[in-house]
Amino acid sequence: MNEIDVLSVFCGPDGRHGNKLGVVREGGDYPDTASRQALAAELGFSETVFVDDPERGRVDIHTPGLRLPFAGHPLVGAAWLLDIDVLELAVGEIFARQDGEFTWIAARPEWAPPREIRRYPSAADVDALPSPPPGDGWLYAWAWEDEAAGRVRARAFPRRDDNIVEDEATGAAAMLLTAELGRALNISQGRGSQLLTAPAPDGTVELGGRVRFAG
Repeated sequence: MNEIDVLSVFCGPDGRHGNKLGVVREGGDYPDTASRQALAAELGFSETVFVDDPERGRVDIHTPGLRLPFAGHPLVGAAWLLDIDVLELAVGEIFARQDGEFTWIAARPEWAPPREIRRYPSAADVDALPSPPPGDGWLYAWAWEDEAAGRVRARAFPRRDDNIVEDEATGAAAMLLTAELGRALNISQGRGSQLLTAPAPDGTVELGGRVRFAG
């Protein structure tokens, strides 16, 4: 297996947690969908990114079971690793920027795969959910921790047959919630990951977080 960078994306303020991401810098070593899918399944991360053109930022995203047209945490991670300001996907261009310890991307929330976004009465109710909760289909469970401050507690459950029982930090779902609520959010997800979002006047949503090489 070629060398693969493993990142933690959306780390908490202490640098811990975050969602693991595999980045294959030499995407051409896996020239077809079948070989990329096989590697993503072998690695077992919620997503793996294949870099097809590092200068233009052309990337391809796979979960252990399928190819994704768009996903948040892989793009934030790739933007940080490649240190570029534009990423190219089939859905369109993703603009990126660095701001201190945070890496940000701006994208259209309608590019995110559909999923159920369900509000719960309290953060304690979200914490008490079994992993995964009963039911079918992708579930993003959230509750206000402090509505006035825009602080949200969230957990994410893909509920698909790929051994990812709970997603530690889910950028696309955070963007969808931000678009639904129409306000900037500070989201605590999973065991201690942090995602920041902000809606823009042009209909895009900015999504930001800390990225580190996984220890």
